Amino acid sequence: MTERPYTSVWSDLNQVSFAQGFLDAGGYRTRYLHAGDASKPALILLHGITGHAEAYVRNLQAHAAHFDVWAIDFIGHGYSAKPEHPLEIPHYIDQVLGLLDAIGVEKASFSGESLGGWVTARFAQLYPEKVDRIVLNTMGGTMANPTVMERLYTLSMEAAKDPSWERVKARLEWLMADPTMVTDDLIRTRQQIFEQPDWLMACEMNMALQDLPTRRRNMLSDDDLRAIQAPAMVLWTTKDPSGPVDEGRRIAGLIPNGRLAVMDNCGHWPQYEDTDTFNRIHLDFLLEGAVRS
Repeated sequence: MTERPYTSVWSDLNQVSFAQGFLDAGGYRTRYLHAGDASKPALILLHGITGHAEAYVRNLQAHAAHFDVWAIDFIGHGYSAKPEHPLEIPHYIDQVLGLLDAIGVEKASFSGESLGGWVTARFAQLYPEKVDRIVLNTMGGTMANPTVMERLYTLSMEAAKDPSWERVKARLEWLMADPTMVTDDLIRTRQQIFEQPDWLMACEMNMALQDLPTRRRNMLSDDDLRAIQAPAMVLWTTKDPSGPVDEGRRIAGLIPNGRLAVMDNCGHWPQYEDTDTFNRIHLDFLLEGAVRS
């Protein structure tokens, strides 16, 4: 096991000029982390299932130099509103539309990890006029692997029913190629979310996409991917637990302006696991053709 120096969410943020707050996004109370300012183009960062905005704490500073950056908690996640009904992709799309209205932005770039990538791809398909560039980071929505779905459901629901240190730790370790990346501080950050009185209900609602019939009606078909007009970078990892690099290659080949980037020795959170590489690849793509500020 690798010995790592102690890190915390605050040590990732203590040199970053950022704001945390809540806004109304299409009727949903939505928590955000915001860095940058409105003079720059908007960049929306969307986390994965049972995740939260802290998935991007190591990326805010580098991206805020060039973008007006918003990382949000999806509905049914983090500290955002938790509707008492199963959450499907159109519900998350409504929240994103509401976010753009709330921050006064007509067009943005989007980067989504896992569930966030699924939402990003669907959003880009449905609303091309609102999208500049997209990054699909170990995205969901194209596969329905019962083994992966069952593992994710079990780990998530066990931690929801009993948000003990060990169960929350196990859920986070699923994300990482190297489990020592899961720090005590990260565990406690997520544990506090899972300890909320309405979390068990919320988790049952956000796990709806692990139900096979529900998942299938929300999945992205090959034709859906072919319809995406925006320049797209599909970012995959060599140790992603949700699917192989070949799936990322297939997705990138279907999107007309798609390309594939592969990060080595990372799992499902490459933006956190290998921040320097991620930030470099990510910014090179997002800023392609643009004048760097």
